[in-house]
Parts: sequence; structure tokens; C-alpha cells
Amino acid sequence: MLEWIANNAKSISAAASIGSFFIWLVYAQLLYHNFRRQRRPRVLINRGKSKGIDSLCIISNMSAESIFIEHIIARLETNCGSLLMDVTEFERNYQEGDEGGNIDGDREWRIADTTRQGPLESGKFLHIGTFSEVIERIARRSGLDLEGHWPCHEQVEFQRLTLRIIGIYGSEDHPVGVERSFLLRNEDNVCVLDPEHWDSRRLSSHWQRHKLKQLLLRISGEDISAQSTFVYPEKSDEHERA
Repeated sequence: MLEWIANNAKSISAAASIGSFFIWLVYAQLLYHNFRRQRRPRVLINRGKSKGIDSLCIISNMSAESIFIEHIIARLETNCGSLLMDVTEFERNYQEGDEGGNIDGDREWRIADTTRQGPLESGKFLHIGTFSEVIERIARRSGLDLEGHWPCHEQVEFQRLTLRIIGIYGSEDHPVGVERSFLLRNEDNVCVLDPEHWDSRRLSSHWQRHKLKQLLLRISGEDISAQSTFVYPEKSDEHERA
């Protein structure tokens, strides 16, 4: 046995070197995948408390680091076009003296109570209210009357509600995003909410992040609601007759 090893020492050494190379290659691959997993943002949009239209819209940060939420954009798609709205800020009626305070903690509480913009720590979550509240807020902003959670106008039908989160992750130069769509349908005058896909879609490719950066520049200079394409059926009919 020893004589065979001595006679084949060069071959054995070469095989051991090749084996060590593959072991280190696998080890390096595992380290790389672990590094990518830690650097990859993972934000989830889901329903909470219940599964219907009155369920809470929950945003969870499952990333390894905190993510700074810049904007939360809601898109309500109908058969007459789409309605866009930035729902980052809470709806609140301000009163004189609300902007200040003598106690720092009280001031911090007021800021947290008026906006969802800010850092969301790893493993933490927040909610933006119920899905029905989001729909009602968009409809109220556009002057669309609702009966329950469905349009009063018989020619207008809701089709889809998409929520998009734009944020900054770690030391990245470009923003990252995540979105999830929920299908809407009328079932016996009740608006039913169903996820279109089982998971939230991450917008993290180079092209997607470039588009998000452009969107942030537009949002900073104008109201996102101005990009809505919704047209009331009456107006559409008048335009066709003209």
C-alpha cells in the first residue's frame, strides 16, 4: 500500500489539489450567496387580521437591515382608467399648535402619527390602514362616489388595487421598490379582494431601480395624482360625440 502511494504520489497530489479547489469553490459560492441574501432587500405586502376588503394592509421588512420608506403609492385600476395616489401620509385634520410642543418626546410622537415615511427596522412591520380605507381615500380624492366599497356609477368597475413601496436600503445609491396587486370584484354588491400573486414582487434590477429614481424625481415636483388616467363615462361619451 505504501509502495503504491509512493509510486502514485504525483497523481494523488494532483487529485487532492483538484478536490481542494472544488471544496473551496463550493465554500466561496456559499459565502457569496449568504452575502447576496444579506444585501438583498426583502419587503412583504400582505393582509392582516382578516382576508377581506376590511383587512389591514401590512408592510413587513424581512431584510437583514433597515429600509427607509420614501413613498407608498396606491394605484386603483378601473375599466375607465386608473387612479393614483400617494398614501404615505396619514389623513389628519391639523389644529393650531399641533406642529410644535415643549416636550421632545411629544414632538416625535406627532411626527410618527402623521407620516409613514421613515426607517423600518429589520423584522418590524407597519400597516397603512385597511384596504377599504385606501380605496375610499382614493375615491374621495377623485370625487368618485361609492356605495359600500363599490362605485355608485353603474358603468364604473374596480379591477385591481396595486400598492408600490419605494425606499432606500442600506448604502445603496438607487432606490429599491416592491409592489403587490390585489384583484377586485363585485360579489352581491360586496367588493371582494384577492391577491393576484402569492408573493410581493421585488423591483431591484438596475433598470427598475433607474425607473424608480425617475419616479421619485417626478413625485418631488408634482402630485402623483396628476398622472391618473381615469375618465368618467359621461365625459368619455361627450368627447366621442364631439
